[in-house]
Amino acid sequence: MVKTRVDETGAGRQGPDPIEAYIAQFPSDVQEKLRMLREIIRQEAPGAEEKISYRMPTFVLHGDLVYFAGFKRHIGLYPLPSGVEAFLPELAGYRTGKASIQFPIDKPLPAELIARIVRFRVAENTRAAGERRKDKAAKG
Repeated sequence: MVKTRVDETGAGRQGPDPIEAYIAQFPSDVQEKLRMLREIIRQEAPGAEEKISYRMPTFVLHGDLVYFAGFKRHIGLYPLPSGVEAFLPELAGYRTGKASIQFPIDKPLPAELIARIVRFRVAENTRAAGERRKDKAAKG
């Protein structure tokens, strides 16, 4: 189950879901895609916490996992640099940056590709957390 964490402004404490509030500010066609993206991430990262960070919905699992955001002409997915680099050949049809992917509003979201990117990030963060635990145990 995904837990919603209170962000630095206190949003989400006893009120509405801050991620849903973020999504609700967009036109209905964009809301649909943002909810679909959120659900894909939830399915692939069931232990992750959700919060708003940098004014974007953020999933956290052993550190920042992925961010996403809505824009007028695209949906942004931010799987950190490693999540973009590992899938560059498959992302050739999309605009990308060092840590970002833009999915056009007028095209279907590539659900399977997004799921694989999130699974990659979950594995990466989980592996790094295990290594940190080993290092800490060896020092302690």
